Amino acid sequence: MPRRTTLTIGLGLAAVFALGLAAGAWVSADRTQRRERAGAEALAAASAATSAIFSYDYRGFDASVANGKQFITGAFADEYAQTTATLKPAAEKEKAVVRAEVSAAAVVDAAADQVEVLLYVNQYRRNVNITGEKVDQNRVVLTMTLDGGVCKVLKAAAI
Repeated sequence: MPRRTTLTIGLGLAAVFALGLAAGAWVSADRTQRRERAGAEALAAASAATSAIFSYDYRGFDASVANGKQFITGAFADEYAQTTATLKPAAEKEKAVVRAEVSAAAVVDAAADQVEVLLYVNQYRRNVNITGEKVDQNRVVLTMTLDGGVCKVLKAAAI
């Protein structure tokens, strides 16, 4: 094989190899950007979702639940409906008001289609059985996903 042909083949292989490396780097960077974007969106949505899902007022319990439902999706929607249906009689009997506020939040794990967010939640509660207001400090992991272009809670777990 002439020297010029060998050089041409070598340069061609080097160019293909370089293009492969560049394509791999681009795919990796794109994947990282999608994860970071999903994490930022989930973190922003998680605080509002947490306040809505874990707050209620006996005077407008159904409205509180309806507000929470707009932040959830999937099987968690059924679980939320069952839990709130069970909670309603006690909340009304005890005249319970619970207000949830997020004190801190962070992304635990992120993929382009699903993000886990850890939230430190203070639940301020009042009812006829307690004097004043009590504070429960909780930690919750929300699994967030896109549903119709909106970041919603797919799963919630207290830790």
